Amino acid sequence: MRFADRREAGRRLGARLEQLRGPDVVVLGLPRGGVPVAAEVAAALDAPLDVCLVRKLGVPYQPELAMGAIGEDGVRVLNADVLRGTGVRDDELARIEERERRVLAERAERYRGECPSVPLTGRTAVVVDDGVATGSTARVACRVARVRGAARIVLAVPVAPRDVARRLGGDADVVVCLETPWDFAAVGQFYDDFTQTEDAEVTACLRRARRRRPSAGPGGRAAEREVTVPAGAVRLGGGLTVPEGATGVIAFAHGSGSSRHSPRNRQVAEGLHRAGLGTLLFDLLTDAEARDRDNVFDIPLLAGRLLAATHWLRAEPATSGLALGYFGASTGAAAALWAAVEGHPAAVVSRGGRPDLAGPRLPEVTAPTLLIVGGADPLVLDLNRDARSRLRCENRLETVPGATHLFEEPGTLERVTELARDWFTDHLAPAHV
Repeated sequence: MRFADRREAGRRLGARLEQLRGPDVVVLGLPRGGVPVAAEVAAALDAPLDVCLVRKLGVPYQPELAMGAIGEDGVRVLNADVLRGTGVRDDELARIEERERRVLAERAERYRGECPSVPLTGRTAVVVDDGVATGSTARVACRVARVRGAARIVLAVPVAPRDVARRLGGDADVVVCLETPWDFAAVGQFYDDFTQTEDAEVTACLRRARRRRPSAGPGGRAAEREVTVPAGAVRLGGGLTVPEGATGVIAFAHGSGSSRHSPRNRQVAEGLHRAGLGTLLFDLLTDAEARDRDNVFDIPLLAGRLLAATHWLRAEPATSGLALGYFGASTGAAAALWAAVEGHPAAVVSRGGRPDLAGPRLPEVTAPTLLIVGGADPLVLDLNRDARSRLRCENRLETVPGATHLFEEPGTLERVTELARDWFTDHLAPAHV
């Protein structure tokens, strides 16, 4: 088994750990490479994410070889076999440990800032790294979680040597590993992209996780409220969902004759609710207008309706103080980009969209824009590439492998939801309108 990158490894690991989902679970990522993996696991389990700060004690002349590791709260684990084999002296060990403890303190301040660590007392701690080599770092992480009061410790990694359980020496109550190959030599050999994780990525993962909040309402879901959006002479039906403590609200622009009842957009919306984002799903056209196929491609008309919804959201008491984003699908994506020039949303996401239909307006868009296209949708992919070349704002094109235009293939719509969630939580901040 190979992994494209750490995030893909985290998604696979999260699927394996699904049975752990529950209110008492906390996911702990080992900086730096383990945090992107842990972020995906935390999202899959709908659990809080924190870092478990650990530093490897590398052999002086071979720093990648761990002779031990240290963690917060004074925890230390030494690898006696490596110490004997390398002949490292006590004074050398002490000097390296002193240096690494300084780094540990600096990292704690950098990653957490003023945010306290997530409480572990009586909870299940899922300790996640991008892989296990010697096991020293993982053992220290498990011991740190134990010292902080965790009742149960699960070590979860994508790849490790076959004797990983022996290397951990019982410090973890449960070990979950996707792959334990016979030919294990180093963690990086099982990743296509094993680029070093930077501090900025670690803090971004933690920031997104802190913004993700549990939904309110029966069964853990936020309640949807039927609303009417005025747009000139017409009234448009919609559904507004605002989770408790929402950090933003996303207006959905449907396309190609789809309505607010689109199952694909509703699935994406539910994922955004879990991330603490509100949504407005509304019909851009009345029933009579929708029967005229030309209206579906009247981008200025659709954009005008989205602008009307924008004004309504900014006046609606439940959403007036929230940052606003647009999510557009098919022709609705063109409407979202057209409207963005006047509506000034904090961010725009397009799913299988036709941004090319907003051609004259594309250079004027200032909102950070994410274009998501199926890898098996070549015509629309080419149209998005061309449209992207005309955008002057911050933008990115993400291709979902194997997905066709409607993202009906298993796992593809889930990937759209993850991409949209991360884009919005990265770019939406409380607004003062």
